[in-house]
Amino acid sequence: MDLLSIKNLTKRFGDYVAVDNLSFEVKEGEIFGLLGPNGAGKSTTINIITGLLKPTRGEIYLFGKDFKSNERLIKSQIGLVPQSLAIYNALSAEENVSFFAGLYGLKGKELKAAVEEALEFTGLLEHRKTQAKKFSGGMARRLNIACAIAHKPKLIIMDEPTVGIDPQSRNHILRSVKELNRQGCTVIYTSHYMEEVEELCSRIVIMDHGKVIAEGTKEALISIVSDTQSLEIQVEGIEKLVEKELKEIPGVKGFEINDEKITINSVREINNLDKIISYFSSKDMLIRNIEYKKINLETVFLSLTGRKLRD
Repeated sequence: MDLLSIKNLTKRFGDYVAVDNLSFEVKEGEIFGLLGPNGAGKSTTINIITGLLKPTRGEIYLFGKDFKSNERLIKSQIGLVPQSLAIYNALSAEENVSFFAGLYGLKGKELKAAVEEALEFTGLLEHRKTQAKKFSGGMARRLNIACAIAHKPKLIIMDEPTVGIDPQSRNHILRSVKELNRQGCTVIYTSHYMEEVEELCSRIVIMDHGKVIAEGTKEALISIVSDTQSLEIQVEGIEKLVEKELKEIPGVKGFEINDEKITINSVREINNLDKIISYFSSKDMLIRNIEYKKINLETVFLSLTGRKLRD
């Protein structure tokens, strides 16, 4: 059953088209990955789904109901974990969760129980009286989640919930996402960390320029680039690289630069390794290591968009 159905959604800001005739579905009970480079239209889409923005045109159905006619009811069943922290630093953890849960109509014993459960779920119960401004980045992220889940929403939208936090808090959040899903919540998850999406999401949509450019399971998406090979090269003198020249090598579909490592995606049938090595040598870049990488979602994304996820 479709919990969310988006049909021909478009959002314009003047002459700029942020979302361009977008259509996709999210099934009830799944963890759904929404990916795209910066500017792809992800945040605009999320803002429309949650009612923060009005679409220029198109239809949204949530929980089997038309959003336009049932906005208040639908909003009460959504939890949003925004990328920018939505907590009050002067309030304690308990006061933050209580405030947001109260906005959904919880009160009295029901509110108290919901706040305690949300804080316990996110591992913050023993810090319930601590002001949010004293929290580490990871704890603040977990409090952000607690504020979004206290009212027990049917759909939880998580926009970059692990950005800029320590590995321990990140692992705690990933376990929390799985547990929320196990308890019956449908999750829409966006992240710049492709390994998180691979671990969590049963189905994925990749957006670029406001449109869906690929959709399916991880395995289905990887099969799209079965003609692609991914080569990782570690070099010294990366500042000498001219991106335009590297793209002109026959078969090169895209590449990503990370410190002194370059990951190049190219057409499998075109044997261009000698030309790639010659290019680096011609620029006096010392090659430290070369290896072929296993095809994964990162390869898919780079092949389809020609850009890094963080562009």
